Amino acid sequence: MADQLEISPVLCRILHQRGMTTLDEMQFFLSPGLRYLKPLESWPHLQQAADIIASSVNSHDEIAVWGDYDVDGITSTALLKEFFRSRGIEITSYLPHRIHDGYGLNTAGIEKLAAQGVRTLITVDCGISHHAEIARAKELGIRVILTDHHQPGQELPPADAVLNPRCSPCPYPELAGVGSAFFLAAALNKTLPGPQMDIRDLLDLVALGTIADLVPLDRANRILVKNGLLLLSEARRPGIYALKEASGLGGADIIGAGQVGFGLGPRINAAGRLDDPHLALELLLSRDLQQARTIAKKLNTLNNERKKTEDIILEKARDQAQMYKNDSGLVLFDPEWHSGVLGIVASRLVDEFYLPCLVLTRENGIIKGSGRSISGFNLYQGLCSLKSHLSGFGGHSQAAGLSMQPENLDSLRSGFNNVIKDCLGPGPYHRAMVMDARLGLDELSPDFLQELELLQPFGPENPRPVFQSPPLKVVEQSLFGNDKHVRFHLKDTDSGMQLQGQFWRQGHNLNHMSFKGKLLTLAYTPGINIYQGLVSIRLNIKEILEVS
Repeated sequence: MADQLEISPVLCRILHQRGMTTLDEMQFFLSPGLRYLKPLESWPHLQQAADIIASSVNSHDEIAVWGDYDVDGITSTALLKEFFRSRGIEITSYLPHRIHDGYGLNTAGIEKLAAQGVRTLITVDCGISHHAEIARAKELGIRVILTDHHQPGQELPPADAVLNPRCSPCPYPELAGVGSAFFLAAALNKTLPGPQMDIRDLLDLVALGTIADLVPLDRANRILVKNGLLLLSEARRPGIYALKEASGLGGADIIGAGQVGFGLGPRINAAGRLDDPHLALELLLSRDLQQARTIAKKLNTLNNERKKTEDIILEKARDQAQMYKNDSGLVLFDPEWHSGVLGIVASRLVDEFYLPCLVLTRENGIIKGSGRSISGFNLYQGLCSLKSHLSGFGGHSQAAGLSMQPENLDSLRSGFNNVIKDCLGPGPYHRAMVMDARLGLDELSPDFLQELELLQPFGPENPRPVFQSPPLKVVEQSLFGNDKHVRFHLKDTDSGMQLQGQFWRQGHNLNHMSFKGKLLTLAYTPGINIYQGLVSIRLNIKEILEVS
């Protein structure tokens, strides 16, 4: 099979172990062309939504798109604005401010749009839980087309059309918000009169939003993201080119999901977390490279501020988590924490303690925050069972946001622990470490690492391959990055091959522990490191499996 696919036996074995047992399945996974997408007609309500918007265009109604302040919401908004602009139609956009507006729709913003003459409102990446706000829009004579991907409640809001892959039979059940917006644009492209745009030109925005939102990379998302990564690598959009430069990449460098998730995405997110999300929207829509570079530089500065804020809060949250580490879940609170980084902090704590985690702060007298979960515990469903303690909540199985009255904090903490314990049993819980193969250092080569990139995009349900090492001797050990990370100089005693290994965010755990001279068996992912033009192979250590 490897010979027929012209790949190595190791890569073929990885594909087989991940459930692809036929040549056709492997061929699709390696080359998921757009032709594999189901036809637009297979999604109920898609054409209905497109027809309503087309009617608004024909009536010369003022149209607005309402997004969210994260990467998914910003890319969704940019995608629809770009699409309408390509068809000669200018539409209004509204992105809520995290501090002043909060998540999703709000009545004041809707009334403001109505006063500006907006008669058709398209929501992207939000709206499914905003019944009262959509009812108010209808009172003001605004037609509402709701596109979202978050979990719906028992009743749907009174929108004119609801386009959510979780609400009706849909061939693309795991779409991010930007994915829903893309298919709406594709349907509109066929429905509106006049020359059609090449809808594929929007896939860079789809890939950016989908990767950043950490939705499962199922069949449809793999198609969208794989093809979108090609556009992100080309960076024909000035804003993407400038964003890559700000991330330390070449504007025309080939990139994968990792560079998007850890480089491009956080800089887009920084605008909504610490400042105004319109800054990131302006970047993505910019047609001037110099202007885009100026904006990207601002976003880079905001991202550096975000990192500093995150580090301060993470240290305090980690100390607080030590008091609850024997619980089934972590509910951490400090009224001084910045709400813009709580989701990131929750993710870091889940990585460290491997417990479902809620990180909360106080704003305007209300406790609000973000949560992240572990395998086997659906965070959204858990919050559903605790809704009597909450003022509002929404999200996915692994990530959610919530708000509540301060007096409910203690009852939420005890309830959260009970719900987790009922689902997973008593702790401690252990992360499953799945490794794809046993691979010595002498088997790693630039050609093999380049071949592994055929498995891109990596993400939920398609993780980067993890390999088990033979026992490796630690020649040197040191800390770097303000002592946050650990670097090992490793030697494969069988082959004599030596490489550097990096154990990220483990400095505080290993700063008083030396493995020099010992043999370590590691779970690792290999990567190519380029520094000042020199290419080397590095090991990114996932876990130390054995010490001898």
